[in-house]
Amino acid sequence: MPKARKHKRKAPVTAVAAASDHAAQQASSSSSRPQATRTTIRRFHVLIKRQAQLQQIVHGSNAESQSTKTELARVEQEIEDLGGLAAYQRMSTIGQGKDRGGGSEKVLISWMRDMGLHEPPTRTAGRLRLLEVGALKADNYASCQTWIDVSPIDLHAQHPDIREQDFLLMDPDEHREKWDVISLSLVLNFPPNPKDRGQMLCLAHTMLRPDGLLFVALPLPCILNSRYMTPDHFDGLMRSIGFEQVHTRWKEGGKMAYWLYRRRPQPASTTYQDHLLYKKKTVFRQGDRNNFVILL
Repeated sequence: MPKARKHKRKAPVTAVAAASDHAAQQASSSSSRPQATRTTIRRFHVLIKRQAQLQQIVHGSNAESQSTKTELARVEQEIEDLGGLAAYQRMSTIGQGKDRGGGSEKVLISWMRDMGLHEPPTRTAGRLRLLEVGALKADNYASCQTWIDVSPIDLHAQHPDIREQDFLLMDPDEHREKWDVISLSLVLNFPPNPKDRGQMLCLAHTMLRPDGLLFVALPLPCILNSRYMTPDHFDGLMRSIGFEQVHTRWKEGGKMAYWLYRRRPQPASTTYQDHLLYKKKTVFRQGDRNNFVILL
């Protein structure tokens, strides 16, 4: 068996067990301060990545290491002590509050209004069908209900109006060209496998109608401080799938980056090198960087 890699990978959200209500309430209370929220969320990400690496070692080896199993138990206990996925989602919801600038849906709504999508001449076929992936709140688009028909989904739904659904497990044939808009806000940075991130984008392309819109929101360090990702590389990757950039918003020193893409026909690969470019890691930066990457 090959040795475990040093760089740790994130685990699927479904791999994190929900903790007790008491622990979740403690984490929620401590997350009322912005710095505490950010620190705890970062710790969650570190633990989840380590959990994924240890699970791969345990499940992929016939000769299970007791020390690995012990460390895995310790990591999972710390995740539970922090409140589990329920606490993580609660803190993320707090971070979307109006007192902290609101959620990323404000950016998407603003862009769609600028494009005139809220006006009747544009909506000859009725309300826009929007699939909100990773929804933490059920009413993010309540102010737009006259022109947006939103379907919120999440791996671990926190509200009865949010459907519990893994986006990667949605039937591509059933949803082919069904949606006018798909929102992937703080979603691409969560799957542990870089190829799952690429699969999310390809699935979105399949599920969007011709000229449909894909909204992507990522922490800014994913593209500005990664060894394997830059804004130009990300845009090239999106073009290779069949997306044309419509809007983007981020600034040096900021925390978030936003993009709006329009679905176009998938281009044919031109050369072998073009084919490989987004299927392997290309090192753009050295030094103390993160390992965020999307692979097709």
